[in-house]
Amino acid sequence: MRSLLCVLALFVGVASLEFDATDAKNRPVSKVITLLKDMLKQLEKEAAEDEEIYDKLACWCETNDKEKTKSIADAEAKIEDLTTKIEELTALSARLNTEIKNLESEVAKNQEALDKATAIREKQLAEFNAEEKDLLESISALKAAVTVLSKHQGGAFLQMPHSHLLGVATTMQHELQKHAPLLQGIISPSQRRAVASSPLLS
Repeated sequence: MRSLLCVLALFVGVASLEFDATDAKNRPVSKVITLLKDMLKQLEKEAAEDEEIYDKLACWCETNDKEKTKSIADAEAKIEDLTTKIEELTALSARLNTEIKNLESEVAKNQEALDKATAIREKQLAEFNAEEKDLLESISALKAAVTVLSKHQGGAFLQMPHSHLLGVATTMQHELQKHAPLLQGIISPSQRRAVASSPLLS
């Protein structure tokens, strides 16, 4: 009988320890565990999504890195070419500036020489004009004098001493030779030959 009671007590104890699923779900610890499980699932899902995004970004970064590396290499090569070109153009600019300065100096010297030559020519022209004016006035006066003397003296003019006539002819020939360029076009070649072959000079 005692053993039966022990078995019965044992059976009652086991029955009292029987798991109650409904009570377990309502316990706070169970709610926390359920919440943690849900969070774990969400985190695993987000991790999968993040890994997919990471793969895409890694692929983009790798491709972009190659493109950027090539672009950088191309840009550096272009910079080197442009630097060389700049150095060449700088040297050319310096040489051209030197040539310009030399040419400006030469132009200034030529201008100075031209100004001096122009001043000399203007002075010579003024002297020529003055001398030509004097000669023309002298010729006009001589012509007028010869005309007047011929009218008043008639043949007596030809009776002048031979030495006087010789002096006049010599002076005329000397002046003709001295001022030949100035008298060119004023005295005809026949008149010049007539003076040169005058019997007074023979």
